[in-house]
Amino acid sequence: MGHYENFPVASWLCPPRLRPAIAAIYAFARTADDIADEGDAAATERLGDLRALRHDLHAAAGGTNGSGRWALVFQALRPVLRDFSLPIAPLEQLLDAFEQDVLFTAAASRYQTDDQLLDYCTRSANPIGRLLLHLYGIQDAHSLTQSDQICSALQLINFWQDLSVDVARQRWYPSAQAMQQHQVKDSDLQAHQPCAPASSLITQYVLQARGLMQQGAPLALRIPGRAGWELRLVVQGGLRILDKIAALNHESWRVRPRLGLMDLAVLLWRAWRMDRAPE
Repeated sequence: MGHYENFPVASWLCPPRLRPAIAAIYAFARTADDIADEGDAAATERLGDLRALRHDLHAAAGGTNGSGRWALVFQALRPVLRDFSLPIAPLEQLLDAFEQDVLFTAAASRYQTDDQLLDYCTRSANPIGRLLLHLYGIQDAHSLTQSDQICSALQLINFWQDLSVDVARQRWYPSAQAMQQHQVKDSDLQAHQPCAPASSLITQYVLQARGLMQQGAPLALRIPGRAGWELRLVVQGGLRILDKIAALNHESWRVRPRLGLMDLAVLLWRAWRMDRAPE
């Protein structure tokens, strides 16, 4: 999951009173991410550590001591669970996704359909948005749906941005069904050369991610203050990556598009210009 680079980590736009809570949630997610993805540990060891982390999460939520292996993580998270009545279900869903990652990598698995890929996003990405909305005191169903759309879009954007990196590590996120529909072979995404069917495949995925992001984007206009502005920039950052993929003729298996300092002015302008018309 790339260390949650799309997760806004207590940025200067975040309400100051929420920065410690957001940092604590991020530290928990990053710790689980490292367990699942870093180093040379075997899959069984990774899964055992994730189960131990889950046990310590339950201990922290119940006000008891855990194993002490991740003392700093839970020292920061415990008061957030208490003071904000933070639900642990989204945190457990993140752990479910990390366990799925371990099993996915160990078995060299493929997602068979795009629906399966979106289902993964409900655990790997959507819980982050729901946790942040909980901190902001926003719980209505419409906002939660739009948060899910934004977070799923961000996860998908990360997949298509990192396609060249993931394929080299034998992590295949394009579904088998979509590759078959576009007549794309594995070798097409492993070669550093143009391929019209592969471009068509990534074009479809970019359109899907853009559509999800645009459906969820109005949420940023309803969240007041600095938090709303941060979400505007998150939305525009994701859309900007999609623009860069499109500018590469959707050949992100050849080169990884990146945001740079020159993009900041574009993001700020687009965030300021976001349509404020009623939904």
